[in-house]
Amino acid sequence: MDSQALLSWFDANERDLPWRRPGTSAWGVLLSEVMSQQTPVARVAPVWEEWMRRWPTPADFAQATRAEVLRAWGKLGYPRRALRLWECAAAIGEGEVPADVDKLLRLPGIGDYTARAVACFHYGVNVPVVDTNVRRVYARAEDGRFLAPQPSKRELAAVAELLPAENGPRFSAALMELGALVCTAKNPSCEQCPLRASCAWQLAGRPQPSAEEQARAKKRVQKFVGTDRQVRGKILDVLRAAERPVPQSEIDVVWPDAAQRSRALASLLADGLAEQNDAGLFHLPI
Repeated sequence: MDSQALLSWFDANERDLPWRRPGTSAWGVLLSEVMSQQTPVARVAPVWEEWMRRWPTPADFAQATRAEVLRAWGKLGYPRRALRLWECAAAIGEGEVPADVDKLLRLPGIGDYTARAVACFHYGVNVPVVDTNVRRVYARAEDGRFLAPQPSKRELAAVAELLPAENGPRFSAALMELGALVCTAKNPSCEQCPLRASCAWQLAGRPQPSAEEQARAKKRVQKFVGTDRQVRGKILDVLRAAERPVPQSEIDVVWPDAAQRSRALASLLADGLAEQNDAGLFHLPI
């Protein structure tokens, strides 16, 4: 892979994301990475800026109530991430976000991707950072495949072999940016790609995925409309907007399917995203 071509492209096309600006703390980078998982950065940016003004350090964030956290999280999706961040901040306390991947992995709610992203993008540790965008770029540029395979541990070693000794963290950011802006999932803008001349997929004649590969990829895409996750979100909307605990009747109106509604509410209670008091009323966790 032509690292210099990719870095030159990144110099000219890097997005001005707030967490990339000078002075952003390790906490700010960690927060941005968790918020951005499966959520477009355009939605994340204003929420991230609000959180950093309100809770600029892990210690500040750990002092918030769970209800405050869930209200501030709003509609970013997967609200369990917000509570795991709260647990993570409590574990860090007055200390600093670690620079070491293994230490980061010991924090609540921090998985392999997030740990590597914080170590790489904030602390400059030259480790492979593999998300969906990177996986897709690698599949096309190196393997000549339009669709990326299922995630595996082997891909970390494969991407690590691409990292230049100098500017490795910036190369990792550029690889991710290329997948987000140019080498997109459905309609890649190949004419704008700095890797076009050496891309294995281009050199192979842009082969399309087989029917079997397309079926597997379609199966991996998570639908939202009509799912329990959508119902959970509607119930959480009611609880976030309420100034006091609400009766079952205010929840019942958000979804017509009583069985699915009951299942979604039960899962919110089990996940600690909602609570029921002695009077039978529902509210966000305290």
